Amino acid sequence: MTSKRVSLRSSDIEIPQLSKELCSRLLADLEKAKRPVLYATKCSLDNAMYNPKVGYFTPGPKKVATELNVSSVKKMSRAIFMLEILLRNLETGAVNTKRELYYIAKGYIKGDPSMKPLDFEDQIESDSTIDFICEMLEIYREEVNCYANDRGGQTYSQQLIVEETMSDGEKATIDLSKLGTSPFQPKNRPQSLKLRVSKKVDFCLIVESEGTANTLVANGFTKRHNCILLGAGGVPSNAVRGWCKLIQDQLAVPLYFFGDLDAYTMQNIYRTLKAGSAASLIRNEEFSAPEVRFLGVLPEDIKKYDLFDYPVKENDATEGRALKKASDALKNDPFFQDKRNKGLAQILRWLLENKRRCEQQSYFTVDPKDPTMPEKIIVDKIRSGRYV
Repeated sequence: MTSKRVSLRSSDIEIPQLSKELCSRLLADLEKAKRPVLYATKCSLDNAMYNPKVGYFTPGPKKVATELNVSSVKKMSRAIFMLEILLRNLETGAVNTKRELYYIAKGYIKGDPSMKPLDFEDQIESDSTIDFICEMLEIYREEVNCYANDRGGQTYSQQLIVEETMSDGEKATIDLSKLGTSPFQPKNRPQSLKLRVSKKVDFCLIVESEGTANTLVANGFTKRHNCILLGAGGVPSNAVRGWCKLIQDQLAVPLYFFGDLDAYTMQNIYRTLKAGSAASLIRNEEFSAPEVRFLGVLPEDIKKYDLFDYPVKENDATEGRALKKASDALKNDPFFQDKRNKGLAQILRWLLENKRRCEQQSYFTVDPKDPTMPEKIIVDKIRSGRYV
């Protein structure tokens, strides 16, 4: 099966048409006494293509085939059942989270006992059905009005102005300089936002820890620098990734990521923000910011600023798993294998060889009497080009 990619910015008309064609093929095969087969994009690292000119993971040619048989009949039937619910949302304009769709499906089944064989025992089953549909049609779940219950990063700026187009066509304008200490936090579909600035913005700083981002703002960071400061909150959600992509594309300002120096941050947080993930190959085009640089903590920062670091606990299941994944990434991950990302690969090697980690908050040890010292170091690193 081949399907046409549908952009988040395009019309929703094509999705019902793609769905109709899919179901027509299934019905035609059944009428001919043939076993229908559904083909879905394989979303895993062995089907992830990384082209540095593009800057994010894209899907390769591999497909996963599901042929109708005793073991697959429930999976295929559930897919058609959930697809009908999603298409009804498109038709009516309704929007739902995955959790809500789980209960909507159970509501339909409750009202029709004949549908009991399709019932989902838990949300994991309905979530996987939605993902299967998206991988078949090669669309984002947002394109069928299904949103994760997440929000974009907490964002501060004295220069950024956001214009949001509402579902009814009305427009709302948010001037971030008027929000005081409250952050702007875009939700769900940042692609509906238009950005402009009241004066030139020099850079966007993406801070892994929301708490540290809030501290920098409280200590006057955004008042002293023409910038956008964003608290990402750990592993970036789709909303955070889409929001950073929007800032990159609409404002064309340099983006810098400030986070911990450890294997987990490099692979699960920074790489996901920059290039997306293998699990979301279809979505990475709109949910990654390839131009973001890794500001630190860098290995050389430890000696330069006499930062507090500490050994990785290899007997800890989480940290041990992160180190193993780092070793595997250097061998198998096309992102870290690409020569343009050799500086990032060198950081992974340093982490594996030294088995130490250093947190972003360690900058606060440099001069405990000066609350702006972390800010001074960050800005100096940006101005002097000490990033990867």
